[in-house]
Amino acid sequence: MQKILITLAGIALLASCCNNKNTNDMNLTQEWDKTFPKSDLVEHSKVTFHNHYGITLVADMYIPKGAEGKLPAIAVSGPFGAVKEQTSGIYAQHLAERGFLTIAFDPSYTGESGGEPRRMASPDINTEDFLAAVDFLSVQENVDSERIGIIGICGWGGMAINAAALDPRIKATLTSTMYDMSRVAREGYFGSADNVEARDAQRAAWAAQRTEDYRTGNYKRAGGVVDPLPEDAPWFVKDYYDYYKTERGYHPRSGNSNDGWNITGTMSFLNQPLLDMAGEIKTPVLLIHGEKAHSRYFSEGAFAKLKGDNKELLIIPGAVHTDLYDDKAGVIPYDKIESFFKENLK
Repeated sequence: MQKILITLAGIALLASCCNNKNTNDMNLTQEWDKTFPKSDLVEHSKVTFHNHYGITLVADMYIPKGAEGKLPAIAVSGPFGAVKEQTSGIYAQHLAERGFLTIAFDPSYTGESGGEPRRMASPDINTEDFLAAVDFLSVQENVDSERIGIIGICGWGGMAINAAALDPRIKATLTSTMYDMSRVAREGYFGSADNVEARDAQRAAWAAQRTEDYRTGNYKRAGGVVDPLPEDAPWFVKDYYDYYKTERGYHPRSGNSNDGWNITGTMSFLNQPLLDMAGEIKTPVLLIHGEKAHSRYFSEGAFAKLKGDNKELLIIPGAVHTDLYDDKAGVIPYDKIESFFKENLK
């Protein structure tokens, strides 16, 4: 019998070939299809990079027009279930107008980025997505690799904090209207399911769905933001509807705008707390949240886990969760965000 020798390098190459889309075959959208107008003050282009799992990530890069030399850079992602053509792109473009080179990227399994099956999430892989964005920015000729920061919005706020606790190349971290996805998976909203019985019921439901998905060869979707909107929907669900299901924020590649995550797509968050190592972050962290946001307690909980004098919690008076998604309410504190990064990326 002929023996076949496979080297570690060969295994890595095979994994890369199997898991990483060829960028020439990705059919990236070339026209401007964002939910916000293009700024005349920045140059925009599509870029790709890969993470350590061999998944190709797609990002919009924004560079200040006429910029010269090496620039401070910021990677932006979120909200959870959104795409780069929505909120993250708005933040990225505004900060490019203010002198930063920025990228807004689709996380693994979502938007234009690679990864199969679609609409999956992972506290590990999605944290790695931020680290991969830093990899990419670190080797760009027009980026100062010692001046790189990140922004995580909504559910990507927890991933951003986890990334900052892991990677000292991240010199400053900002979260906006953050969710701690592992906490909400473990406890339910407002601690409403924070008991063993509720978690066991959720585990059983996921397990049954996994069996069914494997039997049918299809991953059942959980559904995005409810549509049509029931009259008795909670007020924060109405806020989500106003963003994701209307012209204000709808996008055809957004899971929240359409049929959502796979039902089992967020299963691993239950057992993998994202913020356990937050207290060991040595670099500055700014958490921004709305005073009236249903999710405010996630930022307050994260703030309590951070140690030392490197942390700040900024509460925006009167703002709800989705007011920090775009410029409709005019409350995103861009001046504060700019000063935070300019002070800490120098």
